[in-house]
Amino acid sequence: MSKSRMLSAVLAIAILLAAATGVGAAETFKVGVVGPRTGPVATYGLSVIHAVTLAVEEVNAAGGVLGRQVELIVEDNKADAIETNNAFRKLISRDQVHAIIGAVVTANSIVGSQVAQRMKVPMITPTSTAEKVTREGDYIFRSCLIDPVQGRIMANFAYNFLGLREIACLTAQSNDYSVGLEEVFTKTFEELGGKVVAAESYSEGDQDFRAQLTKIRARKPDAIYVPGYYSEAGLIARQMRQLGMDQPILGPDGFDSPKLFEIGGDAILGSYFTNHYSSETEDEVAEHFLESYRAKYGQDPDGFAALGYDAALILFDALERAGDGALAKNLGVARAAIRDALADTKDIKVVTGTLTLDENRNPIKSAVILKVVDGGYEFVERIDP
Repeated sequence: MSKSRMLSAVLAIAILLAAATGVGAAETFKVGVVGPRTGPVATYGLSVIHAVTLAVEEVNAAGGVLGRQVELIVEDNKADAIETNNAFRKLISRDQVHAIIGAVVTANSIVGSQVAQRMKVPMITPTSTAEKVTREGDYIFRSCLIDPVQGRIMANFAYNFLGLREIACLTAQSNDYSVGLEEVFTKTFEELGGKVVAAESYSEGDQDFRAQLTKIRARKPDAIYVPGYYSEAGLIARQMRQLGMDQPILGPDGFDSPKLFEIGGDAILGSYFTNHYSSETEDEVAEHFLESYRAKYGQDPDGFAALGYDAALILFDALERAGDGALAKNLGVARAAIRDALADTKDIKVVTGTLTLDENRNPIKSAVILKVVDGGYEFVERIDP
């Protein structure tokens, strides 16, 4: 091996050892945020980043955590797996963060969780709902409801509240988020006595759903469950109306974006979706968040923003409870102490309700059903755990 290659290898090993052992203590709590600022689902990432930024500004203005300021380092992963891997490694090895909030999209969070678990850095995904994210290991947490909860809630709502008996599903076949939601929704709906009369699929990035919708139309379902993102739901709604289909569309939190209206127009009105937050919530923490977000950004926050703010509150609470452990000069020791405190999170008041993390590091908390109406979302029902 040449001297230059040997030097590079030694340097790489030194960086990894520094990440693992925490050589060099920071005078701030460094927190990384990973999410898409650009790309096809940038609204999700921007909402989370804006909300976490707001939370950090507020806690720093109040004196910080344990006498330290919180330093935020934001990485744009463009909702891409390779970019996500690089962002997590940079934050851990070069920036020496204490914890990471992100990623935002489920597929990215699975990638990020593998890096964070291997390098023993606490990670809180605000918005990734697939069960397998937190199954990666004991350093991985989340502030959002998991797919089985959302799937069960929508199935119950469709059967018991809307009185629907026959439903079709249109699923993104390669998306863990979409597939997981569809599986639980179908199982629950059929256990209740309903019937899924058609199950069609598409690939992410598809723009034309007419072939699948034509097959679904022939089965005459009462509604269509579309467990996907706003970008797909809006197009599907438009093409349904063009085919003369007037059924309501049911969906998950992935519908929550201002872009839903831009893409779907009037065709998306009358749809229902599960979500973590409603701006109509009357609660001290939620009202403070709504007012502060409006004042800073000039618009109402969506559910992704609420979950981002929640993730920050959960982390700050854990830092406080970790105490001297979080202040340890050895970064590896500090990260472990923060992890232990996160695992013990109980009855914390956040924007989306009162939250406790269960033994799998997933939250136990309330959910809401929203209806898409002209000008925004209408609160329909709150479902308590």
